[in-house]
Amino acid sequence: MTEWSVTEPQKLTFDAPVTALSVRIVNGTVNVVGTDGLSDGEPTARLEVTELDGPPLVVTHKDGTLTVTYEDLPWHGFLKMFDRRSWNRSAAVTLTVPAGAKVDVGVVGANAVVTGIRERTEVRGVTGETTLVGLSGRVKAETVSGNVAAHTLTGDLQFKSVTGDLTVIDGAGSSVRADSVNGALVIDVDTVRNGPTDIDLTTVSGEIAIRLPHPADAKVEANTTSGSISNAFEDLRVSGQWAQKKITGTLGTGAGKLRATTVSGAIALLRRPPRDDAPLDDAPPLDDAPGDTPSDAPTGTPSDAPSGTPGGTPSGKVL
Repeated sequence: MTEWSVTEPQKLTFDAPVTALSVRIVNGTVNVVGTDGLSDGEPTARLEVTELDGPPLVVTHKDGTLTVTYEDLPWHGFLKMFDRRSWNRSAAVTLTVPAGAKVDVGVVGANAVVTGIRERTEVRGVTGETTLVGLSGRVKAETVSGNVAAHTLTGDLQFKSVTGDLTVIDGAGSSVRADSVNGALVIDVDTVRNGPTDIDLTTVSGEIAIRLPHPADAKVEANTTSGSISNAFEDLRVSGQWAQKKITGTLGTGAGKLRATTVSGAIALLRRPPRDDAPLDDAPPLDDAPGDTPSDAPTGTPSDAPSGTPGGTPSGKVL
């Protein structure tokens, strides 16, 4: 095992193979970039620390696993670390690793960005924002109150939060499973690229918005106990008025599955534009959506639909 103690901003390079990465920091930022551009004669991985305040970072390389963490910050039970006396530290780190490396990132208050990884990616956070871009391996994200934004993922996605929101844009994986207490779930999938998707969403009071291609292939069952419902697919049936409201039916061949359940949150089922290159503004507004929509369903432009994007979804665009 090789070990370094980083006490100030600096750069490190690693010549030994890196097959797995584990990063755990408190405040600050973590950027992980997967690349196939490292060639013979170049280091297999790079670490750049641009800011460091508090105790030193401990960097180790053992049996192909590169670890960047603090000495007193464990991975197990990470989300239960609420002793704020341990939060008085921050670091800004950027890691470039092979795209085929497995990635584990744990952050307490830091923001995390992971891009270009083909293997499994696991991110755990407490309050920081997480952005996942262009990942093709299986992804697992857990957060207490931080929001997660996922762009152009082609691997399976599993998400769990208490109050954190999830936003998926151009998702093309085979499954999306999300469980939240009162965080919003905004899911935009492109099944044209990789075929039908299995979507399973559950919240207690969070709002749910799902946008599917038109035409789509899915068996749909969405229900809310006291929230409103909006449906943009004429082949689906909306039922229920005073108690539980449901959207049920089959789109196309029914090869995919869509299940969405919330107790008091609203549910909006939206259509993607007919062309992949069409702008988001071309999607039909909710009040023009076909189907037997109850009178208490939300009306107006798509800006009325629930949004879970960190920082908000631009007004007038369907997501």
